[in-house]
Amino acid sequence: MSIRKIIADKRDGHELSSDDIARAIQGYVKGEVSEGQMGALLMAIVLRGMSIRETLALTTEMVESGQRLDLTEIPGTKVDKHSTGGVGDKTTLVVAPLVASFGIPVPKMSGRALGHTGGTIDKLECIRGLTTQLPPDRFRAQIRDIGVAIAAQSDAMVPADKRIYALRDSTATVESIPLIASSIMSKKLAVGADAIVLDVKFGRGAFMRDLASARDLAHVMVEVGSLAGKKTIALVTRMDEPLGEAVGDGAELVEAIETLRGNGRSDFVELCEIVAGHMLVLGGKTESPEKGRELARHGIQNGAGTAKFRELILAQGGDDSVLSDPQKILQNVIRTCVESPSSGYITNIDARLIGTAVRDLKAAYGECESRRLCGVWLHVRMGAGVSKGESLAHVLSPQGTTVSASLVQAIQKAFQMGEQPQHSSPLLAETIEH
Repeated sequence: MSIRKIIADKRDGHELSSDDIARAIQGYVKGEVSEGQMGALLMAIVLRGMSIRETLALTTEMVESGQRLDLTEIPGTKVDKHSTGGVGDKTTLVVAPLVASFGIPVPKMSGRALGHTGGTIDKLECIRGLTTQLPPDRFRAQIRDIGVAIAAQSDAMVPADKRIYALRDSTATVESIPLIASSIMSKKLAVGADAIVLDVKFGRGAFMRDLASARDLAHVMVEVGSLAGKKTIALVTRMDEPLGEAVGDGAELVEAIETLRGNGRSDFVELCEIVAGHMLVLGGKTESPEKGRELARHGIQNGAGTAKFRELILAQGGDDSVLSDPQKILQNVIRTCVESPSSGYITNIDARLIGTAVRDLKAAYGECESRRLCGVWLHVRMGAGVSKGESLAHVLSPQGTTVSASLVQAIQKAFQMGEQPQHSSPLLAETIEH
């Protein structure tokens, strides 16, 4: 069937066959399908949707467009995790080494910043000397030798997704559950894991703004993973206020290390324990998420997670002294105080406003290394009582710079005040599995 007929069929609401989808994806990668034609097909998918069978076929074709890591020679159940993105979400930096310290291999391909949310790779690269560019053979060897690797997405893996994602960004076709699900799950399937834990976020600081949308996305991804032969669980979690205290690459790395050292803020620790607990169940180390959380907590308390993170840093060429003195990461920053304009209770901390402010602050430094020092460190959380003039947060910026009054005001506006205390809803809204 011609690509023109495939586009017309989807435009008219028909279900595409696996062969139709293969023709479109393979043709696009080979240059036989134009940008305009693929853009038209993507828009038709946004408007008409896709069945689970179509979404699985699309996911499979994107995986087959590049290399697929084969980790079958490595013993044990390989468990991956993925977050759909949130403000202050540095969970991978804690959970990956923590779970690996129990003998569960954790192969992790991560991304960079997207929109108002940060990227795991940007945070990890704040460690001097550490590389995230791991060729497939090195990645596989590291999983075999120490049980964990966190690497940037390779151009050799899922190239169709990389090209299609860029096209979606320029054609206003990002917000489509089948396209989001196939993009995420193609990378998960290509990395060679046997089981996957998905953290699907919703709220003001997430890409999915409401629970219903997050639930729909979670169900689709769990179904696709299960049909592909992978045990897949989705945790639907809230992202209204920033997660933890730190937002920004260097600051979030500091908080992740402090959390592994037993000094984490309760909401962030809770999420790490929840995600790690489910990974430990899938990896066969315990029979329930609750017992998995207990194991995870113990792995932080006894230093096993920190020790495994040290192995990862050294294996990837980094300076492991940051584990002993994480604050050295921020030694060349200035801190600008954000004061409360009035007295009252914190009724909301708008994660999107905080994330956008950090993104804008980083943008002023282009690709300069100094951008990694930009961030916000929160001093209060929802429900806290504050007095006028009290510090709500500090803006972090490189030495020798001045933070604009407008940016400070933008962060100040993220903290909404009221006369009565309000408390956050439970972090975990739902658990979805096949």
